[in-house]
Order: sequence, then structure tokens, then C-alpha cells
Amino acid sequence: MPITLSKEQLTEAILATQQYMEDEFDLEIGELKARFLIEFFLKEIGPQAYNQGVDDADAYFRAKLEDLKGSCFEPRS
Repeated sequence: MPITLSKEQLTEAILATQQYMEDEFDLEIGELKARFLIEFFLKEIGPQAYNQGVDDADAYFRAKLEDLKGSCFEPRS
């Protein structure tokens, strides 16, 4: 499933990309080049970053689930 951005998110990403390129590389790029760069990263890196986030969340919740009994146990008096 491809990662997509809303129109507003894409507009913000384009502006941020243009600003980054100017600040870091002293290079002004137009909207089209910024859009192509964003689309490239969404296609090539986005799925890997997404999957890493899912794996991290899975590990976090599994660790919490393993300690569920210890977290919820109330000794009887």
C-alpha cells in the first residue's frame, strides 16, 4: 500500500523541502523538483520507515503484554 499525503501535508512538505535545500545546500529548487523528491522518498524510504514504526510498536506492546499479570496482580489479604 503506497504512502500518500493529503493536499495540505504535501504543500507543507514541499515548502519544508525547499527550505531545507536552501538552508543546507544553498540550492533553490522549484515546487516540481521538491514534489518529485518527496515522492521518491515516500516510495523508496517511506515503507521501510513505516514498517520500522510498526515493529517498534509491536515490540513495545508485546513487552507490556508480557508483564500484564505483574501489572494487574493484586495480592489477596
